[in-house]
Amino acid sequence: MIPDLGDALLDRLRDAFRTARYDTDGVLDLLGPSAHAALGRGEPEPARRASVAGGALGTLVRLFLIGSAEPRAAVQEAMRVLDVDDALAAGLLVHDGEALRAGLDIRPHGADEHSWWVISDLDSLQRPSGESLTPEHVLGVGHASLSLVRATSRRSVGSVLDLGTGCGVQALHASTHADRITATDVSDRALALADATFRLNEIAAETVEGDWFTPVTGRRFDLVVCNPPFVVGPPRTDFTYRDSGLAGDDASALVVREAPSYLVEGGRAQLLASWLHREGEDWRDRVAGWLPGNVDAWFVQRDVADPELYVGTWLRDAGYDLHSDAGARKAAEWLDWFRDNRVEGVGFGFVTLRRIDAGSPQVVCEDLRHAFDDPLGAESDGWLQRAEWLRDHATPEDLLGARLTTAATTVLEQVSEPTPDGWSPTVHRLHRTDGPGWRHEVDDLGARLIAGCQGALPLGDLVELLATAHGVAPDPMATEAEPVIRELVRHGMLLPAEWSER
Repeated sequence: MIPDLGDALLDRLRDAFRTARYDTDGVLDLLGPSAHAALGRGEPEPARRASVAGGALGTLVRLFLIGSAEPRAAVQEAMRVLDVDDALAAGLLVHDGEALRAGLDIRPHGADEHSWWVISDLDSLQRPSGESLTPEHVLGVGHASLSLVRATSRRSVGSVLDLGTGCGVQALHASTHADRITATDVSDRALALADATFRLNEIAAETVEGDWFTPVTGRRFDLVVCNPPFVVGPPRTDFTYRDSGLAGDDASALVVREAPSYLVEGGRAQLLASWLHREGEDWRDRVAGWLPGNVDAWFVQRDVADPELYVGTWLRDAGYDLHSDAGARKAAEWLDWFRDNRVEGVGFGFVTLRRIDAGSPQVVCEDLRHAFDDPLGAESDGWLQRAEWLRDHATPEDLLGARLTTAATTVLEQVSEPTPDGWSPTVHRLHRTDGPGWRHEVDDLGARLIAGCQGALPLGDLVELLATAHGVAPDPMATEAEPVIRELVRHGMLLPAEWSER
């Protein structure tokens, strides 16, 4: 049954939340950093203890964040003018003997100065013992959702399509930088809860039900964001939020292949994706083969899981007991599919696309499995800007005629070995201290060339001066330096001088 969350009920609920300070700051203030962090790890007891003296806010925290059964009188007090009988009839609350429990997960979610409430189905920790997830389960704000939030550019745009909106969290973040939002989903339950989330937060968003891009056929957007049902394996749909019904990584391939046709010229798509690592096949060739011809693309691989770990993780996520007959049967079916399709691992990461109607596409697939803290959203803006500059300076003559500066966040690390004359550098490593923290090793002449990139002279002049000083021919040096310089520009370690002069 789809909850009946009308405008009047949501207006009263919003009033109750605001009065109790049931928002991101209020909950953190009540629980404190330690109990709040424990709750985020799925450890409710510290939060329960911290909420005891919290009045109405404490009741709401226990009800919606911990999943406790609370006395009817306490719930009514916390709900203020929202009658609990109306909340029960709408599916917002459910009976638990004489007490009441949450029928839906409603939790604060914030970014910067913004705080929203997100409505979704109860997760497995909040449900009564033994109650399993349903196929139409609407997932809340999980780690994958948050990773896409951090990887999405927040530049101002006119229109955004949130494809497969789920609980609507990507659309909420889009509301901070977009004029118009369209959210689609194949699940009528997901779309109903997302629509309620938008209305609870007083955000205008168009919601359209349908499969993949069908609801927006013929339309174009400035930005498409998508957290698709990217779990790979046999073609089935156990849970709508994660299973596409398509085999393998076909769901990710579909979005990558079709998204550019729904973008305006220069428009962007940013999405999560999974891809197979198959025996005898390079994953980079696989994902690049999904692309149409009119798109810049940046594939970032953040993790690779072996088949056994992958299957176990997702079965536990769905609440399966891996020792049960049902769990063993699901695992065997999944692992058999991986074996039959020569799957050695499953890659996971982010994809940034930009539609271009002229020029040579820039397509890069990178393995970034090392740890870094900076979000990729701002980096994707810089990556696309630098990709366009490299396209405009495609010939060696163009590059040698450019003036470049070494980015302030680029540092040189050296490894030296002892010699009779003292320490002798053997490794020169350039390290970018922000963003994804790229590193590139260069030789001694390369390090000297990059040190000379201070925006005053064209690169070709620097090469000629350095070659003359070291008694080598400038043309071979320029040829050897070109791919290194291009990679350093691509990774934001060298930048066009004119950018700092604007």
